[in-house]
Amino acid sequence: MPSVTKVVILNWNGRAHLERFLPSVVRYTPPDVEIVVADNGSDDDSLDYVGARFPTVVLLRLDRNYGYAEGYNRALAMIEADHYILLNSDIEVTEGWCDGLTARLESDERIAAVAPKLLAYTDRLKFEYAGASGGFIDWLGYPFCRGRILQAIEPDLGQYDDAREVFWASGACMAVRSDVFRSLGGFDAKFFAHMEEIDLCWRAQLAGYRVMVDPASVVYHLGGGTLPNNTPRKIYLNYRNNLAMLHKNLSVRSRGFVLFVRMVLDGASALVFLAQGKHRFFRAVWDAHRDYYRWLPQLREQRAAIQAGAVARSGQIYRGFIILRYLLGRRRFGRMM
Repeated sequence: MPSVTKVVILNWNGRAHLERFLPSVVRYTPPDVEIVVADNGSDDDSLDYVGARFPTVVLLRLDRNYGYAEGYNRALAMIEADHYILLNSDIEVTEGWCDGLTARLESDERIAAVAPKLLAYTDRLKFEYAGASGGFIDWLGYPFCRGRILQAIEPDLGQYDDAREVFWASGACMAVRSDVFRSLGGFDAKFFAHMEEIDLCWRAQLAGYRVMVDPASVVYHLGGGTLPNNTPRKIYLNYRNNLAMLHKNLSVRSRGFVLFVRMVLDGASALVFLAQGKHRFFRAVWDAHRDYYRWLPQLREQRAAIQAGAVARSGQIYRGFIILRYLLGRRRFGRMM
């Protein structure tokens, strides 16, 4: 039997995004691929709008806002399919966008997830921050992409149009094998939002799976649709979740040293925020570290389970220091990996 793929859009008070972007999803998604809008407890008229305008779209209601991670966990538990394509509500898709993603999953059962090429909706000749043409991390856990090094974003000149193995697929748009998603326990619900997809992809690789990017699939991402960039809340989630991800997934040999260095660097960045008068950002870093320590008993249990089942290590971790590379002016991905 042919595999079943379903596109799942997690929505929270996103009427404006759905009105703007859902038409392209309906237009360019094959008729045999069902589109589901899973609502995360919205109190706007999102679902009324979708129900009235797009009768072929399936609506799924959650009772409250569970965040990105647990929201998707709960929604996908109620949706039967071989492959899921998780899609942010602020993405415009293009013709043939899901064909390459599903074909790549079907080509090899050891491929757990596939990302498309993410371009910027507001500057369509540039890569988009959240995923560009496939994600990586450096040895300290700092994420970057083919086409985006920290804040430096490259124009898309076709330089990263090869399909290849990467470290992570962006949660803005990622195709994932449902059996792998379930066997890994889905996203870590405590992350709420940010870095949960990197953590999932890391755990998949430890379990012996691969993550790919297929740039033949192209989507345009607005970005910052649910949580704006550069807010104390986003700083808090990124710092806390990154430490949790490292604690769970790093090898015994490197974990202690890497976490020590990260603590020092996080502390330095907090002091920079304080010197700049950004007291709420300073407090966000402080709170992130405090809550990481509170999380440790659960993280130790999660780490034991992950490491006990580990059969592989990812070769897609950059062994350099991405921040130093950035400060030295080397801000293009080029041939790093």
